[in-house]
This record gives sequence, C-alpha cells and structure tokens, in this order.
Amino acid sequence: MPGGGLAGDVSAADGGLADDAPAAGWDPDGEASGVGGDFAGRRRGDTVAAVVRQWQAVHPGLDTGPMEIIGRINRCAALLQQAEDAPLRRAGLSRPEFDLLGALRRTGHELTPGELARETFSSGAAVTKRLKQLTERGLVERRGDSRDRRVVHLRLTDAGRELVDGILPAQLTYETAVLSGLDGPEQGELAALLGELLGQLEGRLGALRS
Repeated sequence: MPGGGLAGDVSAADGGLADDAPAAGWDPDGEASGVGGDFAGRRRGDTVAAVVRQWQAVHPGLDTGPMEIIGRINRCAALLQQAEDAPLRRAGLSRPEFDLLGALRRTGHELTPGELARETFSSGAAVTKRLKQLTERGLVERRGDSRDRRVVHLRLTDAGRELVDGILPAQLTYETAVLSGLDGPEQGELAALLGELLGQLEGRLGALRS
C-alpha cells in the first residue's frame, strides 16, 4: 500500500500509541489488564471508529472501508507491541529474541543466520545482534560449515531448549487472556480471515508497492 494513505494516517497519527500511553499488560497475579475482559471497545466504539467519523465529516461519501480494516490491524499491532509479555520478561528475553529461539526449536534442525532472518521476518543485522546476546547467555551455539568457512550453523543448547519449552505454555496462557474478549468461534473466524489476508499479501505485496 502506498505510504501516506488514509489507513496509514490511522495507524501512525490517530491510531497509534503515544510514548506515554498506558500499555496493556499482565498483572502480577497473571491476569491480562487493558486487553480482553468484557471487550468494552465493542460497545463504545474504538479509536479507529472515531478517526473514520472525522474523515467522513470532512470528506462525505469517501469510502473508508479499507481504513476500517487496515487501521484496526495496525492499531491492534501497536497495542500488542506495547503490551508486556510477562513470561518473557521474567526470563530476561525480548519478543524478538524469543522468536529466534522459537524458530530454532520448532524447525527442529540447525539454521543459518539468513534462514533465521527469513523465519522471523527480521533484518540480518537485527538477527546478528540478537544472536550475539543469546550466544553469550549460553542459549544458542554456533557450528562452522565443514565445506564453506563463511557459513555458520546455529542450534539451541540444552539450556536454550529447556528455556523455550518452559516459557511456551505460560506465554500461550498470556495470549489466551489477551484474546479472552472473543469467544471460540469468533477467534476461529478472525484467524481464518487474517490467514486469508496474510496469504494474499505475502503473494502480492510486491505488486501492491509498485
């Protein structure tokens, strides 16, 4: 989608979060706060709905349908990025670091830094920095390629594997609480719709940007 569009306005200007905005998180008792609950936003309208009404007031007849979808996706992403992942925080891990460890665990085999970057949708430079920290903590180990000295293979150590396996159930419990405002069928429908949209974007994003 071209930059500077109306949906971008929702996420960057009106639909994003200020630096000092209260973040949804996880309280010490293990309850989700600020997200889920009785899903009050469904009753009183959300921030994107307010932005849409403002645009419709200054541009009557404007089709704001795309903004109502993309703006809400961006807004949800902003809120989730600011939410505190308590299980990860207790383990001293950031979400990107856990994603790297998770990729090595779920694929079940060694990966190169480039493969890890693709698996986690990260830049090579970011992966290199995170791997350095994880290696120093003894969670990831490197192995040189016997045929090409420029190639490095990465795998979890026993400590890294145990850490991932210990955190994952608690992290999934946290994410379940985040989504608790939607019942099972609603979550299934949302997952299916987002999966369809993601599949289309992954296949067509280059064409949309050109």
